[in-house]
Amino acid sequence: MRQLILMRHAKSSWDDPKLSDHARPLNLRGKRAARAMRGALVSAGVAPDVVLVSSARRALQTMESLLPWQGRPLVAPMDTLYLAPAAQILDVLRDADEAKHTLLVIAHNPGLYDLALRLVGPDAPDSEPVRRLSESYPSGAAAIFEVIRPWEDLGDGAGVLTHFFCPRDLPEMAL
Repeated sequence: MRQLILMRHAKSSWDDPKLSDHARPLNLRGKRAARAMRGALVSAGVAPDVVLVSSARRALQTMESLLPWQGRPLVAPMDTLYLAPAAQILDVLRDADEAKHTLLVIAHNPGLYDLALRLVGPDAPDSEPVRRLSESYPSGAAAIFEVIRPWEDLGDGAGVLTHFFCPRDLPEMAL
C-alpha cells in the first residue's frame, strides 16, 4: 500500500510588496502552524520516503518546519510544483520511483485542492475527511491518502482519503 500526503504551504506574508510571489516567506502564524502540523502528521503515522516541494520560499519554509523525519527522506525542491495545476502535479507523481511508498507533496492551491478532489473521485464513500476536504483546502492543510495503484497509474478516484486536517484543528493553534 502506498501513502500520499498533499500539503498546502502554511500562511505566507504579504508584508513586503516588493517581493515576488515566489519569494514570499511564511508569516509568524504560518511558521507556528507548520510546526503544529508536523506533530499532527507524525501522530497520523506519516514517515515520507520522498518530499516533493515547490521551490517557492513559503513552501520550502513549510517543509523545513516539518523536519526532521524518521528515515531521512529524499527532499526534492521542484520549480514544476510552483503554482502547478492538478494535471502537472499528477505528472510529477506518476514519475515517482515505485520503490518509494510514501510521498509528501508541499505545493499550492488551486492545483493541490483540485488534485485532492480528483484523487477522491466522484464515487468516494461519505466520510468526515471527504466532507471537510470538499469544503476548502486552507493554508497548511494536509490530506492523507492510501493509494493501491502504482504511482504511474495514479488518477481520478485512485486514493482513499484517510485524514484531512488543518492548523486550526490543532490545540497548539488555539493558544
